[in-house]
Amino acid sequence: MDDNAKSPGRRALQAGDFPYRSELLANLSALILLWDSPALQGEILAKTGESLDQQSHATLRHLLAWGPMRPTALAEVLDTGASHISKIVRRLEGDGLVERTTDPSDGRATLIRLTDAGEEAARGVYALGDRMINEVLQEWSPADVRRYTALTERFVKDAIESATRMLERGLLPPKP
Repeated sequence: MDDNAKSPGRRALQAGDFPYRSELLANLSALILLWDSPALQGEILAKTGESLDQQSHATLRHLLAWGPMRPTALAEVLDTGASHISKIVRRLEGDGLVERTTDPSDGRATLIRLTDAGEEAARGVYALGDRMINEVLQEWSPADVRRYTALTERFVKDAIESATRMLERGLLPPKP
């Protein structure tokens, strides 16, 4: 067997790469790792002609979704350190896409917020996501898309509710 055949850097992971008993969880793992890959996202963005890098896209996407954020909160959602966030924010400030403001709830703290140009750029990031999912589903019937969307909405709702319970008790069984 080729040494690179099992190397995640050489090919997209498949559900069979994960030894879960649940085929659903194995497939979700493969999908999440594929779509969350900075390398994949960066390469797609470069081939699309985007001038902003993957980290800048993720920053804009989160700021549009959640509004102004403290740098520490932004670092947490992007799973990176404070010094890296500072670099990303400086680049985006230089491009006129974000600005620093004072947190009204704590005058000592700073918030990072989108400018009008940043909001427009962030909406463009979401438009790229829409193009991506449209490409994935281009061969699907409208009925299949509706059914899958409904099942996914149900799955996400149940997963959020379950995560709340797991945060309270871990993975221990519920008390009778």
